[in-house]
Amino acid sequence: MTDSVHSPSQQVQAWLDRFGAALTAHDVDVALTLFAPECYWRDLVAFTWNIKTVEGRDQIRDMLDSTLARVQPDHWQIEGEGHEADGVVDAWFTFETLVARGRGQLRLKGGLCWTLLTTMTELKGFEEKKGPRRIKGAEHGAQKDRQNWLERKTQYEAALGTTEQPYVVIIGGGQGGIGLGARLKRLGVPTLIIEKNPRAGDSWRNRYKSLCLHDPVWYDHMPYMPFPDDWPVFTPKDKVGDWLEMYTKVMELNYWSSTECQSAQFDETTQEWTVTVLREGRKVVLRPKQLVFALGVSGFANVPKVAGAESFLGVQHHSSQHPGGEAYAGKKVVVLGSNNSAHDICADLWENGADVTMVQRSSTHIARSDSLMELALGKLYSEEALAKGVTTNQADLTFASVPYKIMHTFHIPVYDAMKQRDADFYARLERAGFLLDFGEDGSGLFMKYLRRGSGYYIDVGASELVADGRIKLKSGVNIERLNPHSVSFTDGSELPADLVVYATGYGSMNGWVAKLVSQEVADRVGKCWGLGSGTTKDPGPWEGELRNMWKPTAQPQMWFHGGNMHQSRHYSEFLALQLKARMEGILTPVYGMGPVHHLR
Repeated sequence: MTDSVHSPSQQVQAWLDRFGAALTAHDVDVALTLFAPECYWRDLVAFTWNIKTVEGRDQIRDMLDSTLARVQPDHWQIEGEGHEADGVVDAWFTFETLVARGRGQLRLKGGLCWTLLTTMTELKGFEEKKGPRRIKGAEHGAQKDRQNWLERKTQYEAALGTTEQPYVVIIGGGQGGIGLGARLKRLGVPTLIIEKNPRAGDSWRNRYKSLCLHDPVWYDHMPYMPFPDDWPVFTPKDKVGDWLEMYTKVMELNYWSSTECQSAQFDETTQEWTVTVLREGRKVVLRPKQLVFALGVSGFANVPKVAGAESFLGVQHHSSQHPGGEAYAGKKVVVLGSNNSAHDICADLWENGADVTMVQRSSTHIARSDSLMELALGKLYSEEALAKGVTTNQADLTFASVPYKIMHTFHIPVYDAMKQRDADFYARLERAGFLLDFGEDGSGLFMKYLRRGSGYYIDVGASELVADGRIKLKSGVNIERLNPHSVSFTDGSELPADLVVYATGYGSMNGWVAKLVSQEVADRVGKCWGLGSGTTKDPGPWEGELRNMWKPTAQPQMWFHGGNMHQSRHYSEFLALQLKARMEGILTPVYGMGPVHHLR
């Protein structure tokens, strides 16, 4: 039972005191008595130099036995006030290790730990030069042959990648690579971002005209520099692109645009990469110590092999190549797929006067944007949350504090409420023949995203077009073959077509490793993304964390960075700290790296 005599803050500090004393004494047995039979400890780099969740007392024992002597944790102190709700006491706290400072969150049930989050926030002696540590930026007094800021910056940019080698090369200059680059810049890690497009932000500008962020503004800030407080709730693609371009310049990132990676090889002897890039038509060889793939959540476009594709006389392309619907007014279009991109592209085509049919092969989860914002995101990411003092960082850490093993139990009530709130909307969709689901366990959108990265649509208008038939629908079928002017389906039906769009998603990010490094290395690191939940497209065994993301992989000195804008912002901090520690020669023994079970 919860302690009714002491306040939540007192209960938390008392637990932290007992826990800290046990760890200082290296008494793991005593420490374990402070954990409930069902317990979870999620560590972001601080103890494990990994992103790792240990589940249950036996796993916690193993982790402490392996890490405690070198981590030397101390100074466990509650931060702010504790809170109690539904028999759970929770609070934030700070702590230190031998080499770092950290922040965490604790949840107690009956005085025992249910969930524990520990995160590294900074390395001692290598803190960001911010606040009282900020640089002066000018040298007062008279000095001959002085170089000003622009001259120094220009000289460094000219040297990096030629006479001076970067410590980190980031392949991919979208929001993920840019955000990580900003983190590394603040930590003094020489970093070069390479991007094939001519300008930062072009990966957004080049998409179809109607594209915008489906997540709200409070969820999407970049590190260090939030959007202005009059920024639109849903950012149009070109506005995202302009912000990223501005951000890259203001944050003084070393950003090589019009540059494409051709190959990368790791030298076991020198412990460095040889990265060959084509920069504005000229071959350049880079030799970084660390290589980061920041090419989005997904890898290569999944383009299905369809019988008769070579005979089709119309246009066919993957959703990632869709330029917009302007050229297809009055044309017959078939879109294969029923997730986010498929809905967006169908709506774009309909708005431009195309006769469009969506082909839904399997059931899809639909969450209306307003309902998602209010029921799922509002407590952490909204104007109301800000008014209650929930900062972006606190929201990110709160989200991170829920172990993936039990996260679905937090989400199921949210989506049950959504079913009731939008019952009429869902009924109309089903009457139109749309195949709906709420995930295999009713946990909705975000769990589908974590488990498989697909299978859902945040409705910003296209579902209404499906429900009333303006976007035509063929559900429960697949394309059987393409004919010169039509598409044949597995149910024996046929539709005329001038354009076929494959909104069929993407493969694992290690597909880029296969292309640029080797298939052997791609198979060594294995599949990226997914939790091992045993649900559709997320085969077991249970991983407990997203495969290979933001943490050491089975290929030394190779990393993956990506996710939505929230994940890119949040986890870039921990990836940057791991890279900085290695650059400075800090020992980083990794705990909890598991075997690779799935290659693609």
